[in-house]
Amino acid sequence: MKISKQTRGFGALAKRGSLLGVAGVSAAALVLSACGAAPDQKSGSTAGASNYKACMVGDTAGFDDQSFNQSSYEGLQKAEKDLGISINKAESKSNNDYEPNLRAMTGAGCNLTITVGFLLGDATKAQAAATPDKHFAIIDFAYDKDIPNVKPIIYDTAQAAFLAGYLAAGTTKTGKVGTFGGMKLPTVTIFMDGFADGVKYYNEKKGKNVQLLGWDKDKQDGSFTNSFDKQDVGKQLTKGLIDGGADIILPVAGQVSKGAGAAVKEAKAAGKDIKLIWVDSDGYLTAPDYKDLMLSSVMKKMGEAVETVIKEDKGNTFTSKPYVGTLANGGVDLAPFHSMDSAVPADVKSDLDQIKKDIIDGKIKVDSVSSPKQ
Repeated sequence: MKISKQTRGFGALAKRGSLLGVAGVSAAALVLSACGAAPDQKSGSTAGASNYKACMVGDTAGFDDQSFNQSSYEGLQKAEKDLGISINKAESKSNNDYEPNLRAMTGAGCNLTITVGFLLGDATKAQAAATPDKHFAIIDFAYDKDIPNVKPIIYDTAQAAFLAGYLAAGTTKTGKVGTFGGMKLPTVTIFMDGFADGVKYYNEKKGKNVQLLGWDKDKQDGSFTNSFDKQDVGKQLTKGLIDGGADIILPVAGQVSKGAGAAVKEAKAAGKDIKLIWVDSDGYLTAPDYKDLMLSSVMKKMGEAVETVIKEDKGNTFTSKPYVGTLANGGVDLAPFHSMDSAVPADVKSDLDQIKKDIIDGKIKVDSVSSPKQ
């Protein structure tokens, strides 16, 4: 499978975001003494459990981020239950924890170690080179050159975000919708590109002029918090979008999205009808504090991909060929409307069903400079 130049660019951006070079101390000692939490040693307790062990190293957002890391870890837990395997995990408290956490995983006898996020790109590559007999998978990262024992798990989220953009444009009462990102990285802007194109498509088909605040696809420029954990900055950006007239907000910012949720809650308490569209997971289920604000979510089915890759590896069919999640294979999708179902016009629902089919059939081309090319 050919990966686009833009997608391969994830690696270069991640390289700049990673802080590497922790050496001279054993992995176990580093993990115990550094900021990162010691890896959990959790094994299947049922009789006759497999000797196979699948492990995961998360990024600094934590496995309770109600989004990216959490969905991935839920896939690991499901694989433990469904496949009768042992599991192990390590949370990273800073970028400096990535390499020692990875070394601890391979030292603990993990057959497959899954790393969560582009920031672990360099550390995963280094550990894969150091332990060529072990297998790895990395979520949201593709390398310039194939690494035989590393499987990229990547997503064409622009496809599902296109649906979200159309939904937002067809549901807004103010005629303005907004988005912002955590950091200006391909795994973030791919959502924003798809969202922008969905709004544009709605305007073209309906003869409307719904405005998108916070992102200009043509210029590849917009609003960012420059972090994935500064919730206060996310809250301020969201307030700015609301003050600008946007009544539907798409934050693409990890834990920063909780700041967006807080701002929307305050706006609702003040009598404003503002809605959220979540990313990565179905926010109605994973971010219950904001479920009553949730119009929908742009989902990456990370849990399903994690379990699939583990199953393949356990069955001795591991390959380094990237897994690419699309609407066609169910790797990405638009979440149900849940309690907001009545807020979505019937014609918009019908349109979304047809648009999804047309994207899958190739009648509608969803294009982002950050989309993986298959």
